[in-house]
Amino acid sequence: MRNAGRHSTFEIRDSKLLEVVQLIKGVRGAPDILPEESGRWQGLEAVARDVLDRYGYAEIRTPAFERTELFVRGIGEGTDIVEKEMYTFEDRGGESLTLRPEATASLMRAYMEHSLGAKSSLVKLYLIGPMFRHERPQSGRFRQFHQIDVEAVGSPGPAVDAEVIALLHHLLGVWGLTGIRLDLNSIGDPVCRPAYRQAFVTYAEAHRNALCPDCHVRLAKNPLRILDCKVPTCQEVAAEAPTISAYLCEPCREHFATVRSLLDCLKIEHRVNERLVRGLDYYTRTTFEFLNPVLGAQNAVAGGGRYDGLVQEIGGPPTPAIGFAIGAERILASLEAQEAAPEAPAYTGVYVATVGAEAFPAALDLVQGLRKRGLRAAVDLEARSLKGQMRQANKDRYRYSVILGSDELARGQATLKDMLSGEQHALPLGEVADRLTRLPDRENA
Repeated sequence: MRNAGRHSTFEIRDSKLLEVVQLIKGVRGAPDILPEESGRWQGLEAVARDVLDRYGYAEIRTPAFERTELFVRGIGEGTDIVEKEMYTFEDRGGESLTLRPEATASLMRAYMEHSLGAKSSLVKLYLIGPMFRHERPQSGRFRQFHQIDVEAVGSPGPAVDAEVIALLHHLLGVWGLTGIRLDLNSIGDPVCRPAYRQAFVTYAEAHRNALCPDCHVRLAKNPLRILDCKVPTCQEVAAEAPTISAYLCEPCREHFATVRSLLDCLKIEHRVNERLVRGLDYYTRTTFEFLNPVLGAQNAVAGGGRYDGLVQEIGGPPTPAIGFAIGAERILASLEAQEAAPEAPAYTGVYVATVGAEAFPAALDLVQGLRKRGLRAAVDLEARSLKGQMRQANKDRYRYSVILGSDELARGQATLKDMLSGEQHALPLGEVADRLTRLPDRENA
């Protein structure tokens, strides 16, 4: 994925006019996904849908924008997302709308609006799509990025937490990621977290001079976010701060212990990271992140936690829920980093090459029939030479080619060639489609 400067120039020439036209380029931090890259995205999403289906999750698709109030109330006014990063605009009717910076609030709005909880006591949903944040573009961080968001709504029990984490662990493994680390924490609930918050504020106030200007603001509005600051002096302050474990109430302590015990039962390695607080106000109790050290500073590939207070925060009844979001770009970057060379796509499908214009109608009809039978198929549309067509068939990694010319048509035949072995033979034109449908259509067949 690439993103260049805002403008470039090129010349348009004709017999009478020399004009320099300025080319409008894409927005920085919102890269194009080019055709040669899109196959990896499709594969990533196909694997996700398969694994999520096994765990009983159903796909939901929500709009890319919502009323601004949903994110302000759901994410929290003291967060960096709401204060600095949201793309908010007023529509022609004067209503304030925001491109979704994350998916959970949108899913919970849809969950309430359509009474999904009336159909089942535990509702399992997922969403795949783009999110938008006005951040400084850098490695692993974009203004338009893509997430796979997974939510389990309706149960407060630790068994759901453990299964959700196990699902994410399973999915990362199926994708083939290695060297991934799971960090886990409990951030308490409305019963016990206020006491910890007060202890943390008292400590941070005593070290105010070492905090950055942003953390001065956080200290007043959202003090636990100081634990997430990347400024070195703030990290030094956070390293010596009180930890949440000493303040957890007994129900939160038991909940967290059960989650860890179930993960041990599933043989999922993890470490407790008491600095892990997550970035949004709606989290309670279990929080978790999967990290890939090879990605550098932006090394979280997926993360989530329990958010039993979110539905109530945006106008619904108290509703327990837990979920996670996966950054698709960071998954792909992780896979690329651990591969010595990208694996070439397999040879599949059929390329129909023609010799002479009279053969094209029959070739076009054959290709359309093969596509309707479920095969990947193509025909030359540019009147290239036979040599050029065969070169294109090999470049596009077609497993078979069919050669049609005036001589073949006169005999009612076609030449079928295996592009891997080089073997070729003639067969009746009327049998080509049936034969190709039965032939193995993969590289190692």
